[in-house]
Amino acid sequence: MYRRLWFIAAILAANVAGAQSKAKPTTAAKPATTSAKPGASSPRAPDGKKVFATICLVCHQVNGEGIEEKYPPLAGSELATDDDGKIIRIILHGLTGPVEVQGTTFEGLMPPWGPTLKDAEIAAVATYVRGAWGNKAAPVTVARVAAVRAATRSRKTPWTAAELARVVAASK
Repeated sequence: MYRRLWFIAAILAANVAGAQSKAKPTTAAKPATTSAKPGASSPRAPDGKKVFATICLVCHQVNGEGIEEKYPPLAGSELATDDDGKIIRIILHGLTGPVEVQGTTFEGLMPPWGPTLKDAEIAAVATYVRGAWGNKAAPVTVARVAAVRAATRSRKTPWTAAELARVVAASK
């Protein structure tokens, strides 16, 4: 059942992304952008809110409240606001098994997005989640995502809440 839910979420995300890419281009002039170094072109940083809308919204909802008994809220959640290594690991490798958030136990399965998302996209969406819906946690850097990805590159299964608790406790 969880594999079907992941598959449906992936299809919905792909459809949203496809619909966005099929939008008609506007002919309005775009404002000029400046880069830190004159003459250098710097790639635009990903928009965390857009990544969230494309990947996370289906399960966690536009208001960050999740889906009752299935997908935990991110608004006011220690999953989002605790040590940044926790949210990075969850995005990279997924989360499975029971997880308690705000006194409620959730049994959903979050798929791993590490193979799909680049470090900059993970940093952007994690930063968005950590600052949205009243959350007040520090931004996540691309360097931090790269370090966690490198440290966990051999991991092939989603995290459990118990494993994450041990990792966070060991890092403090």
